[in-house]
Amino acid sequence: MPYGPFTHGFLQYWIGPPPLTPTPTAPERTLRPGDFDTIAEALDFAASQPTGINIHSLRGQLVEVLPYAALRDQARELAIRLLSSGLEPGDRVALAAESDGDFLRAFFACQYAGLVPTPTPLPAPFGGKDAYIEHIRRMLISADARAAFAPAALGEWFTQAGEGLDLIAAGAIADLPQTSDGSLPTTTADGLCYLQFSSGSTRFPLGVAVTHAALMANLTAVGRSGLQVVASDRTVTWLPLYHDMGLVGMLLNSLACQLSIDLLPTGAFVRRPSLWLDLISKNRGTISYAPTFGYDLAARRAGAMALDTLDLASWRVAGLGGDMIRAEPLRAFAEAFAPAGFDDRAFVASYGMAEATLALTLSPLGQGLHTDIADVERLERHDQARSPTSPNVRSREFALCGVPLKDHAIEVRDPEGAALRERRVGRIFARGPSLMKAYFGEPGETARVLSDDGWLDTGDLGYMVNGQIVITGRAKDLIIINGRNVWPQDLEWTAEKELTELRGGDVAVFSVYGDEGERVVALVQCRTSDPATRDTLQHKVAAVIRTRHGLEVSVTLTPPHSLPQTSSGKLSRTKAKNLYLAGAFAAAAANVVA
Repeated sequence: MPYGPFTHGFLQYWIGPPPLTPTPTAPERTLRPGDFDTIAEALDFAASQPTGINIHSLRGQLVEVLPYAALRDQARELAIRLLSSGLEPGDRVALAAESDGDFLRAFFACQYAGLVPTPTPLPAPFGGKDAYIEHIRRMLISADARAAFAPAALGEWFTQAGEGLDLIAAGAIADLPQTSDGSLPTTTADGLCYLQFSSGSTRFPLGVAVTHAALMANLTAVGRSGLQVVASDRTVTWLPLYHDMGLVGMLLNSLACQLSIDLLPTGAFVRRPSLWLDLISKNRGTISYAPTFGYDLAARRAGAMALDTLDLASWRVAGLGGDMIRAEPLRAFAEAFAPAGFDDRAFVASYGMAEATLALTLSPLGQGLHTDIADVERLERHDQARSPTSPNVRSREFALCGVPLKDHAIEVRDPEGAALRERRVGRIFARGPSLMKAYFGEPGETARVLSDDGWLDTGDLGYMVNGQIVITGRAKDLIIINGRNVWPQDLEWTAEKELTELRGGDVAVFSVYGDEGERVVALVQCRTSDPATRDTLQHKVAAVIRTRHGLEVSVTLTPPHSLPQTSSGKLSRTKAKNLYLAGAFAAAAANVVA
C-alpha cells in the first residue's frame, strides 16, 4: 500500500507510518571538537546534544533516526548483554559493518564493555557465499575473535565462518539473551579501541590495532586544525563503515565533534549517485568525503540528474582520499555541478592510512585542489619531479595532498634511509601520536614497518613540494623496466581515458618475470563476446600504451567485474597478478601483443 500525505476536503491525512524527522544540525550548540580520552567519553558528551545519526535505506529513504542520547543508552544496554554472554574486556568481537543502527549500537556497545570491535566487510566485494565465508573465517582467526555478529540475513554465514573456532557467540546479535544485570568496566586511553583490517593486497589483510589515545589524537587534529569543524557543520556519507575513511573519517570524527550525520548505504550511492547529492542539498551538508571514483561516477551521471533542484552551496569540505587523486575527473565534477552551486574551492585533498588511524596530511581549506606537473622522463629515470621544459614532453599531473597534521611528521627517504630534499622521489615515512600500536598478533610484520623510534614505513612513494606531500604510487606496484620506474596507474589511466570502450577500474597493469625477463601485462575488462570487437579492443589497448608510454604490453581480456578490489574498493593489482599467474583468466582470451 502506498503511504504519504493526502487531502480530503479541508483535512489532510497520512497513510502508513508517520514521517521521521532527522536530527538537527543545531548551530547554536556547544561544540567540543574531539578533546576526549576515549570514544565512549565522546559519545557520553554527544548525548547531551540534540544531534545524531540519520540512517537511510538503499532507496534513500530515512528509516531510522538515532540521536546520540539514544545511541548511548542502547549501546550501554547491549554492552551488559555482551558481557553477560561470557565475553570479557579485551576480547575481540567481529561485526559485519552494515550501514545501519545495529552495527552502530554493537560498535559502541563494545566500547562501553571494554571489548575490541573488529569491523568486517559485507559480501558485495567478494565472489559468492563460500568465498565470503572463508574470508570472514580468516579474519576471525587473524583477530583471535571471541565472537562474531552480523545482521539476521548474514547470521547463518557468520555461524558457518566461526565453526570449529573458540567463539562464545556467532550469528545475529539479536539472539543474545536479554538481561539488565551487570556493570560496565572503565576504559582507558591506552587500551585498544578497535581493530581495523588494512586493505593491503600483498598478503592477507592485517588487523591494525588502534588505541583510544591514537584515535582521539587523530580525531582532535582533524577536527580542530584540519577541517576546523564548527557547530553549523553536518556530515553526509556513503562510505563503507568497514574502511577507515568511512568509520573514522566520517562516523567517529563527526561523533567526536557532535555533528549530525546523514548515513547512506554504499550500495545506494553506487546505484544512484544522485542520492548522495540530494542529501547534501536537502539537509545542507557541509562535510562529505569520497575517493576520486565517487566524484567521477557522480559526474558521469550528472546528465540524468535534475540539477535545478540541487543546492550544493553549503558543501564546504568536499574531501578527497582513499585512492590516488585524479584531477581530471574532479574538474569534470566541478564543471557538472557548478550550476547547482558547487564551488571547487571546497575540494580538500588528504593522505593517510589505517596504520595511522586515518589522516596524516590535509591540504589547506578553501583553496581547492592544487596539482603539480612533472616531466615523466625525469621521474621514471632519475626519481626527480621536475616541471616539463616544453609542452611536447610527456608529463603527469599529481595532486598536492597537504601538510602533516598537528604533532605529526612526514619524511621522504632514499633507499639508504636518508631524508630527501623537495622534488626527489622516495619512500614515505610518517610519525605521530595517531600511529597504530601494532598489527594485532603479528610482531614480525609490525617490526617490518614500525621502527623503534616511532617511524612508520608507509610503503608509498612520493615527494615533497612547497611543504606538501605528493603521492606517486605504491612501492610494491612499481614496474622497473629498461632503467625506467613506471607507475602502473599511469598506463591504466591512459587506456581508460583514451578508449571510449573502457570505464574507470577496467584495467589492471603489472609486470611478470619469465625466460625473456620482465614483461608488462594489462588485464582489461571486456563487456562483449563478439570475437572481432574483442580482438580490436586488445590491439587498441596495446597500441595506445605503446604510443603514449613507449612500452610493449601483453593484453588479456577478462569478464566484467572480474578484477579484484581491496576492502576500500580500490583495484588490487597484486591479487589480479596472482589470479593471472594461476591461470584464472586463461580461458577468457588469448594474449595479444599488437
